[in-house]
Amino acid sequence: MRLHTLLRYGAYPVIFGGVAAFVLTWSTLGRSPWPAFMLIALAGLFAVAVLERVQPFEADWNHDHNDTATDAIHVLVNMMLMSGTAYLLHLLVGRVPTMTVWPQSWPIAMQVPLAGAILDVGLYAMHRLSHHVHWMWHLHAIHHSAERLYWMNGDRRHPLSALLLAGPGLVVAVLLGAPAAVISAWLTVLTVHLGFQHANIDYSLGPLRRWIGGAELHRWHQRRDYVDAQVNFGEFWLIWDGICGTRFDHPTPVRANDVGLDEIFPTTYSAQLHWPFQSRRQVS
Repeated sequence: MRLHTLLRYGAYPVIFGGVAAFVLTWSTLGRSPWPAFMLIALAGLFAVAVLERVQPFEADWNHDHNDTATDAIHVLVNMMLMSGTAYLLHLLVGRVPTMTVWPQSWPIAMQVPLAGAILDVGLYAMHRLSHHVHWMWHLHAIHHSAERLYWMNGDRRHPLSALLLAGPGLVVAVLLGAPAAVISAWLTVLTVHLGFQHANIDYSLGPLRRWIGGAELHRWHQRRDYVDAQVNFGEFWLIWDGICGTRFDHPTPVRANDVGLDEIFPTTYSAQLHWPFQSRRQVS
C-alpha cells in the first residue's frame, strides 16, 4: 500500500482513535484528568501538525500568512480556557444541585459519547445562531477570517465566542449530572478532532465523511462566500446538519483561494480581540 493512501485513510483513525482510546482507558481506571488529558491533546495536535508537512492538502496553506504567531496565542488561550472549564467543573461537583438522571452505571465508553452528543447539539445550535445574530457573528467572524486552513484554525476563536458556543451544552450536561471527568474526556478528544477538522492534510474519512465533521466537508463551511458557508455547522457529528438540512457535500474540493472573508482583519491577537467591538459593518 502506498504511503499516500495509508496516510489518507489511516491518519484520522490512528491519531484520533489513539487519543480517544487513551482518554477512555484513563477515565475507566479512575485516574485524574490533569495533566494527562492536556498532554495527550497536545500530542495529538502535534501529530496533526507534522502530517501537514508530510502530506498537505494545499501547499500554500503550509506557509505563514502573517497569522502563525497570532493563531498560536489563540490555541494557548483557548486550551487554557478548556482546561479552566474542566477544572471548574471538578470544583462544582457536589456544590451545585444537579439531576439524578445521568446513567452513572454505564461504562465510561458510553458515558463520554453521550456527554459529547449533548455538547454537540448545543454547539450546532449556537454555531448556527452565530451566523445569523449580528453581534454573535462579529465575535465568530474572527474564526472565519483565516486565509488558510491548518491545524491551529480549530482554536482561532474569540474567547467570548468560544464560551457562547460551548456554554449551553456544558450547562445542560452538568445539570443532567454528567461527571466532570466525563465532560473533560470529551473536551479532550474534541480538541484533537477540531485540529483534524481544519487540518491542511490530504486525508479522508471515507464513508464516515457524511456523519463526522472532518476537513473534507468542513472546508465548505469556511468558504469565502457567506451564502455558501451556511452549511456543515457540526463540530463533531454532522447528524444535526443532516436532520436540519444544512449538510452539504460536493466532489469538487475547496481550494486555497476559496476560504476567508471579504473583509480586512487585524493580524495581531489583541487587535482581533477588540475588532468585534469596534466594527459595525456587515461582514460578508
